Amino acid sequence: MFGNNRMRWRILQLSFLVVIVLGASASISALPCPRTSSQQDAWIGVKVDTLIRSARALYENEKAQTAYDRVVDDIASTMTRCGLAEGSEFAVRYLEFVGYVKALSLARLDDHELGFNVSDKIYFAETQKYVAIPDFLLTPRFLKTVTRFETLPQAKALLREMNATRSADDQLIFFSYESRHLGTPDNNNSFRRLLIVVPGNPAQHIPEKWVQFGLTDPGLRVRTRNVSVVSVVPGSDNTTNTYFKDYFRTYRRDGSITIKGRWELGYGDDNCVECHKSGVLPIFPVDGSVRPAELSFVEAVNDRFLSYGPPRFDRYLDVSKFGPGIGSVRTPEPIVASAKQAHSNLPSTLNTNAGASTACVSCHHPNGLGSLNWPMDAKVIGSFVKGGKMPFGVELSRGERLKLYNQLVQDYFSIDASRPGILKAWLLGESR
Repeated sequence: MFGNNRMRWRILQLSFLVVIVLGASASISALPCPRTSSQQDAWIGVKVDTLIRSARALYENEKAQTAYDRVVDDIASTMTRCGLAEGSEFAVRYLEFVGYVKALSLARLDDHELGFNVSDKIYFAETQKYVAIPDFLLTPRFLKTVTRFETLPQAKALLREMNATRSADDQLIFFSYESRHLGTPDNNNSFRRLLIVVPGNPAQHIPEKWVQFGLTDPGLRVRTRNVSVVSVVPGSDNTTNTYFKDYFRTYRRDGSITIKGRWELGYGDDNCVECHKSGVLPIFPVDGSVRPAELSFVEAVNDRFLSYGPPRFDRYLDVSKFGPGIGSVRTPEPIVASAKQAHSNLPSTLNTNAGASTACVSCHHPNGLGSLNWPMDAKVIGSFVKGGKMPFGVELSRGERLKLYNQLVQDYFSIDASRPGILKAWLLGESR
């Protein structure tokens, strides 16, 4: 009898707790909406700071993902509930903020892991003609040679055989290297790559494809599966549309190898543009990881990268919704025909961090190589800046580069009311 009474009391306590929690949730969702202009100004002042603070926390530590997602969801739901998102006077006054939150919210949808305007299913269906792996790289003979580091000589021999039958302007450019910063999607500790650039035909809108095979390190039994394709197609006004897809190889017991899209296999996907702000990424291998005979090929593919126009992502992403990036100035940048032209305007050395910051935006703006704005990958930014590869043409010591990197991050994410950072000033409409 005593045990039954104790059980009833415990159930009553739990029921009471549930009522409190549900009541609290209801009260949060029923918080009064900011109606007057002064209320809205106060609300957005708080939310902008909260959003930027959580974004910076996630930039610096991937464990802050849940907290950041909660902030984005809260702001987006409040805007919807209170009628602040579409067609309101608030949306006109805070155009940048409303568009930004809407763009960030796309990646929170279960079927929009890529962060694009359409679902992942629609994106991959519509872009398959651009991101399909060329058939000559899918033969069983070639796939068996491009699995491990030890079999690279055979893979390259086959690629040279292919080039023997291709015209001079259709030659494959290929080399192996070790990445400085990012592992493959299936293995964070896998940094060896074989990159094959398959020339396109701009006149016929045939995409140029950067096909990259992840390679299993010597001696490891667990094989790297990833194959990535980044393709570029000429767009309008000297721009270039970029498309992405990751594939996974399946190694079967009978020795055969099959390839299928990572997303189609049920492994989900990542927001590609977080890393690929410039569309294609230039290749800066770990020193000594490229064979001397192939160093000229690294230069050749980076020259191709520099020949592309400003990056766009077709109808799938409006890059203007994400605002200016790190190192930005608040004056419009002129359109340049290619990154080569922007690079040619840089001085060979810059001795101050302020000058180096300016060098960033000399290339990384909407009509250049794309703005380095949030969401962005800290490993990529940090590796390029602290590793000495960016800003291009800038001579700085290791200590100066660390100071520059910290300054760039602070200037972008600062929420100081008297001297707001680049992101805050833009979200509040102060950069117009």
